[in-house]
Amino acid sequence: MGCDATLEAETNTTPNSCHEGECNCDTIWSLAQQFAYLRLSNPTGEFRSCLVESYAARARRIAGTYARFYLELEEGGDPEKKGRFYWMALGAFASKTVACTLEAWQVWLQQKIVSETTKEGLGKGNFWLFCDISGWHWHYSNFPDSFQTCMETRNAENYVPKVKAQVEKLPWAGQALPIINNLGPSSYVRTGFNLVRQYENELNEADRITIQFKHLLAIADHEQRIILQPLIYADQDFAFWIKVQRSSFVSWISPNLELTFTSRCYTEDDSAKSIAPEETILEDERSRMAWISEAAKLFHDLMQRRRHYMEGQLETMTGWITT
Repeated sequence: MGCDATLEAETNTTPNSCHEGECNCDTIWSLAQQFAYLRLSNPTGEFRSCLVESYAARARRIAGTYARFYLELEEGGDPEKKGRFYWMALGAFASKTVACTLEAWQVWLQQKIVSETTKEGLGKGNFWLFCDISGWHWHYSNFPDSFQTCMETRNAENYVPKVKAQVEKLPWAGQALPIINNLGPSSYVRTGFNLVRQYENELNEADRITIQFKHLLAIADHEQRIILQPLIYADQDFAFWIKVQRSSFVSWISPNLELTFTSRCYTEDDSAKSIAPEETILEDERSRMAWISEAAKLFHDLMQRRRHYMEGQLETMTGWITT
């Protein structure tokens, strides 16, 4: 599957030559897409790469990338502005949880004796969320002056021809892209990045913390309501198997529904994990968002009271981008 997306790059063989080119919004968004693709790929030769096949390995690379964005370690990052990409810290813990779920014996057993739907849904959702959310942050980090202008133009249909051809070969692309508006902006993204800019310009620490939480909720709304809800939770097959997993006769092969704020899959520290209430209906947007809102509050609290611990866990994850 991964190598189907491989393309060969055209290079200039003349030493020290130059060629002028226009770097417009479509070019920048194409570069953002290439960043996401290469981060989830392994090199297979000169100017060639293939997607990592393991969904869990992809999820760990995604977690590491989110952690690096929060810690301002990616290209274009500014350590003096650490904290502006607040959702990325929460996203790192969430993608780590996806990796752990995909590696769980329950999911392995499900795909062997019941269905692969859960595994495929998690893999698809995490992959396309990464293509979406990493692109916004990559562009803002590297080209902040053009971000506001280019935001409204993001559309996978308008990528440069080589990148567009590559994107069309990516897993689930034909199904996913129309559902998520070809990676176009939402009102939540607009709000979230307006808050990023407010954070950068705010000097009062208490006001900065307030801005961070508003940003966190805005980007969480985007990822859950605009990307994951229509892409996987509204999918009838995925929703059916999620519902089945809540039934007593198969619940024993369903992973625990919890978000742990550690680089490890499990923790004995109950204060560092958010367990979904028993009544949570994961495929129902309102029910799921009620739990996510509580998890966001716990995350925010931990980031204020135990920042050294939380950032230490994120630093551990930054090393996962080549796993």
